[in-house]
Amino acid sequence: MSPDHSDPLTPSDPVAPSDPAAPAVDPTDPIDVLDAGDLARSAGEPRTRVVVFGDVLDDVIVTAATPAATGTDTEALIRHRAGGAAANTAAWLGSLGGEVDFVGRVGVSDRHRHAQLLADAGVLPRLSYDAHDSTGTVVITVEGEVSSMFTDRGASAALDPDDVPDELLESAAVLHVTGYSVVHSRTPVPLRRLMTRAREAGAAVSVDPGSSGFIGRFGVAAFLDAIDGADLFFASPAEGRLLTGLDDEHGIATALAERFGVVCLVQDDGGAVLARHGRSVVDVPSVTTRVVDPVGVGDAFAAGFIDSWRTTRKPGVAARRGARAAARAFAVAGGRPPA
Repeated sequence: MSPDHSDPLTPSDPVAPSDPAAPAVDPTDPIDVLDAGDLARSAGEPRTRVVVFGDVLDDVIVTAATPAATGTDTEALIRHRAGGAAANTAAWLGSLGGEVDFVGRVGVSDRHRHAQLLADAGVLPRLSYDAHDSTGTVVITVEGEVSSMFTDRGASAALDPDDVPDELLESAAVLHVTGYSVVHSRTPVPLRRLMTRAREAGAAVSVDPGSSGFIGRFGVAAFLDAIDGADLFFASPAEGRLLTGLDDEHGIATALAERFGVVCLVQDDGGAVLARHGRSVVDVPSVTTRVVDPVGVGDAFAAGFIDSWRTTRKPGVAARRGARAAARAFAVAGGRPPA
């Protein structure tokens, strides 16, 4: 990972570029140049709430202590954590001090447990429950900085975008959704309707595509059509390659920026390639940290970015904050911030 370029991330970090104490724009810094010319945070009381819609799951994280042996036992470190890409992002947003509502679905026996875990992270949980299906579960195998997932969405599969009330969107600065809500739905029409309702209510739309494996089976063209026009888009390099057919990360980010407002190609080390239509692509360096596991790093990056962008509208500033949140995620076990 690259050298540490900033202090540890805390909820009280100054992020507004209009702050009188903020440094002047550095014309030699490509990230400052990317943001140059944007309007500063508007006067008055801008919207600050973020509505997150999507999966809340239970994670079983398996890290082998010895080489995996087929047909017999392998010693491993096994951790049980709350997870789900959308719920992880909501929890990181809450831990950063943001106002965040999370809309998800769990098994009836887990409703209070998951609601309390989200509330402990500073999230207002809005959980429906399923009396016939249990909370979804993901088994995650970790090898170094690479993780693989075996996913059973359980109750989350019945989550309905039409259940998000209009009044919730009317107070939101950003609606954040994940691709799992597209690829596992019977039809993407309700999610498209949710995104349209959010825009009509004055909220920006943020999308994390979620999984290259699921997108490939769903169909790239159909997936892109379902989320077309999102204002913020957070993809991994693997997802970007699948969605564009390109290999070069700058080329991937540029191609995606033709379709989405701001694109962050979040790299395995927690840094990113940042692109906006009509502007130069820039590299956002990662932040040095100890690595416990890589679970939830992309979710944390998205949360750090959104937490800054919702008030500053400065993608470069927001991406630096995203990288710092990603570094925090590397240093904890599981995809959520420490309690």
